[in-house]
Amino acid sequence: QVQVVESGGGLVQPGGSLRLSCAASGFTLDYYVIGWFRQAPGKEREGVSCISSSDGSTYYSDSVKGRFTISRDNAKNTVYLQMNSLKPEDTAVYYCATDIIRRTVTYGCPRASEYDYWGQGTQVTVSS
Repeated sequence: QVQVVESGGGLVQPGGSLRLSCAASGFTLDYYVIGWFRQAPGKEREGVSCISSSDGSTYYSDSVKGRFTISRDNAKNTVYLQMNSLKPEDTAVYYCATDIIRRTVTYGCPRASEYDYWGQGTQVTVSS
């Protein structure tokens, strides 16, 4: 059974940092895309970043480019989202999702509807 579990959320002051983790298990395929999304109260879900296991490519939304970094630890089947210079507008529930597909994400991430498995989400609150 495929499982995707996020962790690492919390309360941080503006300008601070957090690192989110996404642990995926239950599949042995060596090709997939893991994406991070977020949803703030009253707003639509927004794609944040994604990474491809096929070629290591990454992609970031304009709202987080230069502040967030996505990376992976293949040995642990875990993807990380390092979030620096956090702003109040980054406050949201952050979700990770897995798309079982061999593709590059250099030019963009899969649409939310294309992901196969989703985690339960982790709350990130940026506030003084």
